[in-house]
Amino acid sequence: MRWRYSSFYIVMGLGRCVCGKTPFEYVDPLIGTVNGGHVFPGATLPFGMAKSCPDTDADENQGGFSSDNSSIIGFSHMHDSGTGGARSLGNFPIWAQAGCPNGDINACNYTSWERATPRVNGTVHAKPGYFAITIASGIRAEMTTTNRTALYRFTFPDTPFTPNTTLNPLISLELQDLPQTRTKGSININAQSGRLTGGGTFSPSFGIGQYSSFFCVDFHGAQIKDAGVFSNSRATAQVKSLKVISETERFAERPSGGWVQFHPPETANQLLVRVGLSFISEARACQNAEQELASFNFDGTVAAAEKAWSEKFDVITIVPGGASEVIQTAFWSGVYRSMISPQDYTGENPLWTSDEPYYDSYYCIWDSFRSIHPLITLLDPRSQTAMVRSLLDIYKHEGKLPDCRMSFCKGFTQGGSNADIVIVDAYLKNVTAGIDWNLAYEALVSDAEVEPPNWDIEGRGGLEAWKTLGYIPTENLDLDGVGTETRSISRTVEYAYNDFVIATLALALGHTADYNKYLGRSANFYNMYKPDQASFINGTDTGFTGFLQPRYTNGTWGYQDPIFCSPLLDFTGCYLNPSGRETYEGPVWLYTFYAPGDMASLIRTLGGPDTFVRRLDFFHDSGLAYIGDEQAFLTIFLYHYAGRPGKSAERAHAYIPRLFNASVNGIPGNDDSGAMGSFEALTMLGIFPNAGQDVYFITPPFFESISIRNQQTGNMATIKNVNFDKEYRNVYVQEARLNGEVYTRNWLRHSFFLEGGVLELVLGPGESAWGTGEGDRPPSKGLGNRTWRWGVVEFDSAG
Repeated sequence: MRWRYSSFYIVMGLGRCVCGKTPFEYVDPLIGTVNGGHVFPGATLPFGMAKSCPDTDADENQGGFSSDNSSIIGFSHMHDSGTGGARSLGNFPIWAQAGCPNGDINACNYTSWERATPRVNGTVHAKPGYFAITIASGIRAEMTTTNRTALYRFTFPDTPFTPNTTLNPLISLELQDLPQTRTKGSININAQSGRLTGGGTFSPSFGIGQYSSFFCVDFHGAQIKDAGVFSNSRATAQVKSLKVISETERFAERPSGGWVQFHPPETANQLLVRVGLSFISEARACQNAEQELASFNFDGTVAAAEKAWSEKFDVITIVPGGASEVIQTAFWSGVYRSMISPQDYTGENPLWTSDEPYYDSYYCIWDSFRSIHPLITLLDPRSQTAMVRSLLDIYKHEGKLPDCRMSFCKGFTQGGSNADIVIVDAYLKNVTAGIDWNLAYEALVSDAEVEPPNWDIEGRGGLEAWKTLGYIPTENLDLDGVGTETRSISRTVEYAYNDFVIATLALALGHTADYNKYLGRSANFYNMYKPDQASFINGTDTGFTGFLQPRYTNGTWGYQDPIFCSPLLDFTGCYLNPSGRETYEGPVWLYTFYAPGDMASLIRTLGGPDTFVRRLDFFHDSGLAYIGDEQAFLTIFLYHYAGRPGKSAERAHAYIPRLFNASVNGIPGNDDSGAMGSFEALTMLGIFPNAGQDVYFITPPFFESISIRNQQTGNMATIKNVNFDKEYRNVYVQEARLNGEVYTRNWLRHSFFLEGGVLELVLGPGESAWGTGEGDRPPSKGLGNRTWRWGVVEFDSAG
């Protein structure tokens, strides 16, 4: 069967599921809004700054809204999506009331606890660029956005639900954010126009410092009756401006803000509220609103948002081949969530003046380098180029690349210096327009060589030990900088891979001596490998020996149970805190698999391909694996390096759709700005990357065929399954042809997507010889045979 669909794609065009529904219609923004997903489901543009949605009083309202029975406490205009423990943004929530009982403004509700109102079940409607909900007061709230402006349409009941109340809508705005961190705030009300302007100073959710944010609110559709300010639960019309300063944390939660009351709306009981946003000034917030939404055209704004999202989806075409609605919804929703963040704040940077793009809300690159940025590289390389340029501009002005950044503040580093991986990945995949590669290399070398004063927020710590001992010691004596002295194992293996990608760029730019130095350091992984370390579960030997273990500065070994911080033992024992142990958010079992730059040597070290496969199987089958954290993603595809690509396909189908599906709890962990979404999208496309390398693991797509049109070249790459079945019995590649020629490699280079072509995969119900040969496996560029010395112990990494 040869190229049966080649002309079909030309006839049908791009950007559609060839099944009667558009990708846009398949997206469900509510996926991941319960059970720890923390997804933002509201209205936004791709990578947009404005993100409007209802905020709830749920314990897990990090994304603002949650799909549970919690009450609505406000509607705010900026959010992050999928973050972990702390709430973020949610600045300046507004609230709509149909009127105040007996016309008394002090009978209206101003505090968040007074505002809390149940939702009407079944009234939520969410799609890209639009969100709507009806609350128990009978008010229907709809919202949409441009890039820096939110637009709300409130529809009020003919008769307010509260007794003795006439229809005189009141809109209030509170000077607060979702985590209640405000230290300063101000508001001014224009009594004639009703315009509200002001701002506040707040703290980031996963970092240090403070940021300022500003708003400009205008109204359309009703005449103003009165306006004023409130503090605590009391309001007045006698004062039109207010300033608050919170000297202590206690007063940071004190409610303050402004309100505007209206005569009955002129049309359909509807009132439009436009909220311009800025990090520069009140004037800039007003300018943003006036330039982006001069006409208050709600339906037109919704249509423009739909167009913007559809253009992002247009580069992908799928032929489902009978794939279920659940699969298609999960796929397109994953693509969608991958483009919510990072957020484009270009032109809104208050810290320095630059002609370069500025992106923010990197939550965090430790999470996003593995799948978010590779997916954006595939689908939207122009945006990825802008993000890389933004990272380098941050380095240029602040001296270090960020590993996490939000609201113009430095975020906490979780492990290595992972912007290094994003930058090298871009270089290898021709995401290069306007990028200063000399500056990029300088930034990467700075990460490898220069320890910052506080490596909790940028760069790497323990570099003196890294250079002299070849690992990050447990209980390290670090006199060059300060940071949380935990995670010695995970930091070691992550620094090793960071140095590997630096070596890759050094070689490409002609820095031969640096190439050899950093390639040598990339093998530091093995200096924490203890070959005789066993692992037990409930007293039973797992049968596997050889694991990473803590190591002190004198070369002696410490101990961390290899299953500790897995679902089988103290799952939450390895977070980012002073007692967080020696791995981060995962067990030694997991990190012992992490040598992505030289998997061939690791496989030999762990006993050869057969033992390695059994070890991977045990990890996934025993309950040790938790795919709700990003560092586990790669373990699904490591079978490729052992010549068993069919096992990777098996694992992909074991996790999708069991853990990744179309329900509101359809992801297994925090989405982390789209990490879970990008993982499922790439996996379902059949092209999961080894980030920082020009390698995509081939597994059969979850559809009969997929096509991706490259934004840079216009060329289209198609992967087609022959013998595809919607029940996924045939998930093993039997043979492959690339542009008509036999193709035996189990991996692809990015050139396939730049140049276009057709990869045809013939599927069957069992593993075959395809992709199993030594020459068919992904490349490993490490040092190969080498002897490592630990005190009196010698171990040959060749096994």
